Amino acid sequence: MRTAEATRDGRRYEIVDGRLLITGPQPPAHHAAVLALMVLLKHASPPDLLVSVGSVAFRPTTHTTLRPDVLVCHRDASVIQPPLLAVEVLSPATRTTDVVLKRALYEQHGVPSYWLLDPTNQELTILELTPTGYECQAVVQAEETAHARNPFPVDLTPAKLSGVY
Repeated sequence: MRTAEATRDGRRYEIVDGRLLITGPQPPAHHAAVLALMVLLKHASPPDLLVSVGSVAFRPTTHTTLRPDVLVCHRDASVIQPPLLAVEVLSPATRTTDVVLKRALYEQHGVPSYWLLDPTNQELTILELTPTGYECQAVVQAEETAHARNPFPVDLTPAKLSGVY
């Protein structure tokens, strides 16, 4: 994994098949959800794993650089190794990109776990990679709790991650 230079304009820059993908500044609910998830994952994570928010990029090819909202990888992972977990926090501006494009890219490049957190609807979708593609392990809402096993055991409650609880 590679630490990326933080942008000063609040935008996220990614490259997909040589095309620049720019995500504008996100609303406060998005940032609150990212931080809540980061804190929860850091507390549950074993010491050999790195939980990163925005500063680590995944470069599966020379023409693709992805920067999920939250990423979990081995501390010594290289830039081309798939992270163990990629999480995208949905917002109106990123919903289609996260649900369709990034899901396909993470699946294609072998990211074992992909989570989609929707703070507005207090919903979390947990996907796990199988030999035939991503398989939905759980969709939980509001105060329901999911017990994720990968990349390490952790309990997830969308309302708590959405800052509403």
